[in-house]
Amino acid sequence: MCSASGVLRRYLVGVPDPRPIPIPASIDSSRVPEHIALVMDGNGRWAQQRGLPRTDGHSAGEEALVDAAYGALAVGVKHLTVYAFSTENWRRPLDEVRFLMGFNESLLRRRRDELNEVGVRITFSGRRDRRVPRSVLRNMDEAAELTKNNRVMTLNLAFNYGGRAEIIDAVKSLVEDGIPAHKITEKAIASRLYHPEIPDPDLVIRPSGEYRISNFLLWEIAYSELVFNDILWPDYRREDLYAAIEEYQGRQRRFGGVES
Repeated sequence: MCSASGVLRRYLVGVPDPRPIPIPASIDSSRVPEHIALVMDGNGRWAQQRGLPRTDGHSAGEEALVDAAYGALAVGVKHLTVYAFSTENWRRPLDEVRFLMGFNESLLRRRRDELNEVGVRITFSGRRDRRVPRSVLRNMDEAAELTKNNRVMTLNLAFNYGGRAEIIDAVKSLVEDGIPAHKITEKAIASRLYHPEIPDPDLVIRPSGEYRISNFLLWEIAYSELVFNDILWPDYRREDLYAAIEEYQGRQRRFGGVES
């Protein structure tokens, strides 16, 4: 049975949960994934099904993100990485890209104080190139600085992120550091990823009915458990997160070995 320690810890650090619900007793609190990665997918289809502009789907996805984050916080997840904007998303229509830049910037301004009060550290993974507006980068830096000392949970936003780009950037760093070929190891590459202090995801969740990784955390998910479902992201809630955790806890993780 899951203890209430995660819930109590959240209330002790400040703001109460906007939608407190019981954690399923079937979740083993000693086996909660330390790091969960989420692909926030299906916003555009959700809007189109309702005859709305695609951008309305992105706006509706904010509630899903906040509820999933509070659910992860309550159950005791230490790191939550969400796929906010990929290196491939620049190929979308210009109006949608502009909306996403502005929406992510305003999301940070609206939510960073609340997340700070509940002990969440906000970090970012991705390239800081000229395509990202300076105002967005500034808000990212302000959110990271405000929350840098928090330790209850890390919310890592993968923004202008691509798994291949991350590996390329790590290899470039090896070359720039003059590392000889015989000293290039997994550890050497891993130490040059965007956030080497964050452990690899135990669980990757992709809603929306798509069954692919889409260039997300390619290095880090080598031994992650994968859970897919058909829920479009704006409809995703912590109950769905808890169901994925239950499925994760029913699996055997052997990391290439066999059970004795």
